[in-house]
Amino acid sequence: MLESRLISILRRNKDLGHKISSNLGRWGFTAIKISNEASFSILNQHRLFSTIPKIHPISRSSIARTFINYGLRSFHHLNHKGVHRMSFRKISTVAASVAENKEGLKFLVTAGPHARKMVGIWLFASAAWVFSMVVLGGVTRLTRSGLSMTDWKFTGSLPPLTDEDWLIEFEKYKQSPEYKRVNKGMNIEDFKFIYWMEYAHRMWGRALGIMFALPFSYFLRKGYITVRLGLRLSGLFALGAGQGLIGWWMVKSGLEEPPSEYVEPRVSPYRLAAHLTSAFAIYCGLFWTALSVVMPEPPAESLAYVRGAAKVKRLALPVGILVGITAISGAFVAGNDAGRAFNTFPKMGDTWIPDDIFSMKPIMRNFFENTATVQLDHRILAAATLAAIGGLWWSTRKLDMHPAVRHLIGSTMGMAALQVTLGISTLLSYVPVSLGTAHQAGALTLLTFMILLNHTVRRPSPSLLKTLPSVAKMI
Repeated sequence: MLESRLISILRRNKDLGHKISSNLGRWGFTAIKISNEASFSILNQHRLFSTIPKIHPISRSSIARTFINYGLRSFHHLNHKGVHRMSFRKISTVAASVAENKEGLKFLVTAGPHARKMVGIWLFASAAWVFSMVVLGGVTRLTRSGLSMTDWKFTGSLPPLTDEDWLIEFEKYKQSPEYKRVNKGMNIEDFKFIYWMEYAHRMWGRALGIMFALPFSYFLRKGYITVRLGLRLSGLFALGAGQGLIGWWMVKSGLEEPPSEYVEPRVSPYRLAAHLTSAFAIYCGLFWTALSVVMPEPPAESLAYVRGAAKVKRLALPVGILVGITAISGAFVAGNDAGRAFNTFPKMGDTWIPDDIFSMKPIMRNFFENTATVQLDHRILAAATLAAIGGLWWSTRKLDMHPAVRHLIGSTMGMAALQVTLGISTLLSYVPVSLGTAHQAGALTLLTFMILLNHTVRRPSPSLLKTLPSVAKMI
């Protein structure tokens, strides 16, 4: 009776034999091979069932339960095959399992799913750390703490630990243009606050380097990382190490005497933009790589979904580039302190376009150094970004595409609207630290959505395309 039930279960699923073979291998059974038609050879059936009576009764019952459990799972799979019940949170798991047995697909991480999971968690954690660095950098800038430390060492140093040490650091700061023109008369307690902000920003970056390097070395030693992934991560690590140099290069520009006594000391907008753009590039590289590790194949249940994703991709890529350009323009707004001028909306003061937007010579300087022009550019780019994402949502709303992609487009649209709202609120409120920081974090969050969207609508591998039905089955 038991034998007939087992045979009927095993014949329903051709994949079951492979699973049983691996388990029976642990118990010392002779390996069982199943053909593509999911039928046992007479010889293997005889070996299997002639061996079962010799096993301890407890072992026999556990084996029977294992067979039945596999059979039930197989029936559940067969009964629900092609039915869409997947949320976006399950995309990476499903895509990775689909890609598991596809020939010709080159994984970035070897040694199986567990290794991919470990490397993926590490890369996502590194990307989140960079995100926090960007937010902390925004707080440091908005609290005017960035010029409180007048020297820099690559390896870092201990903070002032005694009152004498604090007085030495304070005396160094008193020699800077910012103290003489902006913070003259500042007391030691106020100085400690801005010093700790800058110190925390620097040490948080150094801690990120250690947190990245140690697991990287471990995974290389274990042989998990392929050459292609190793080269990519090495480049990102080098760029991260260079961030410290770029940051000091930026701070150093703010320690120089301004060209006029009426000009407030601030860092070079070009160097600030380079520092922020580099941080954004590191984050994007880490996030994209992490997605590629845990989701080697995009979510695709049918050829119709693949065609829909291809149409979305043609729009999503240029929109993503526009989001990046808008974020970089925000760096020039920060570098020129342009957010504290023209604090009205939608007009800039009493006019739509200020009269002095081309007052500098040569004209190109206005786009990077003229407060009015820089803010006008950022307003135009922000409006264009919102319109472009709205157009992306509108033009794809009737496409036949994966539900996760549709959900992601809607979320991106909502994030774009929130980001514009944050920008207007920050401007009208004269750039408070809370709103200014939220606006900077919002820019990186919107960029995250665009990266995720572009990664999700990639073209599947040829091996996966061959297995896809024309239309996905729905309930």
